[in-house]
Amino acid sequence: MSNLIAILVILFTSVRLASAQISQPNNLAELVAYMGADREKILFARAKAEGKVVWYTSLSGGSYKALAQAFEAKYPGVKVEVYRASGSDLAARMTEEARARRYIVDALETTSDSLLSMREAGLLGAFNSPYIRNYPPEAREKADKGLFFWTIARESYVGFGYNKNRIPPDAVPKGFEGLLNPALKGHLAVGTGGTGARAIGAMLKVKGEAFVKKLKAQDIRVFALGSVGVRDQIAAGEISGSPIIFRTHALEAMEKGAPVDWVPMELVPVNAGAPVLAARPPHSHAALLMVDFLLGPDGQAILEKYKYGSATKDYGFKRWYDGKGLTTEQYEQEVMKWEKLLRSIVRK
Repeated sequence: MSNLIAILVILFTSVRLASAQISQPNNLAELVAYMGADREKILFARAKAEGKVVWYTSLSGGSYKALAQAFEAKYPGVKVEVYRASGSDLAARMTEEARARRYIVDALETTSDSLLSMREAGLLGAFNSPYIRNYPPEAREKADKGLFFWTIARESYVGFGYNKNRIPPDAVPKGFEGLLNPALKGHLAVGTGGTGARAIGAMLKVKGEAFVKKLKAQDIRVFALGSVGVRDQIAAGEISGSPIIFRTHALEAMEKGAPVDWVPMELVPVNAGAPVLAARPPHSHAALLMVDFLLGPDGQAILEKYKYGSATKDYGFKRWYDGKGLTTEQYEQEVMKWEKLLRSIVRK
């Protein structure tokens, strides 16, 4: 009897070991869908063997450096090789690399407008992550077979930024209608970047084209500056207020003691960035480890330190992901319409 029991124990153990071995991912198709409890352990062990992750990003300032350093500290033996450029430049670089069949990038992080074109060009791979469940459905871009192309990991919110010494509390807009306040005539400005177009897009969705055209009477100035440049002019008192200011940039100025504040409108355009997997990552385990890191609590804490918002949090206003559900062509057509309308309402 004891021999029979011993044989049964050996057989049971063998079956369990075989089952565990079969359940572990053995190729990229299995790896991107693997959600076992030992996912991080497997990814880290195999990423150490790969030795590095090549990460493309459009994050600016010190945020991407801090993320790379924290990743290397958490996963010793996996070096992060970073290439930083704008989203459009990253798309162009990856397109050229794919044409030459030079597969260099493992994972990347950039904004959703650039990701639209990358997805359509076949430059992105679909994946799953245990952290995706923490994010709302509108922050996810679904792929087939229960996978995702991306999930938004960092957000910047467009609203009304103003100089507290130039605009009294009772004149601060509580919504888009407040931009028509006669007290603000000649005191508002916008920049020439894409943020102004997004603000117009939000106004169109909420108030309609007739309302937007009324803003022409407010004598809005236009500066050859992006959102940061306009924010700096507001801080210096050269501009009283603007509806194209990122909350991130306003918070940075406030921390430095500038007399700047920020309020959301009824609908807040979101400049959203997401970590994604390259279509053919040379270091696939390190790539997924990096994506998980950015979506997880460690990456989110660093992004929050740099004043980025998180799709997992409620800040008390309604977000608008302006490219959600659109193709690249459809999105570009919308942006062109918004830009044309913006040009029609500013001071010539």
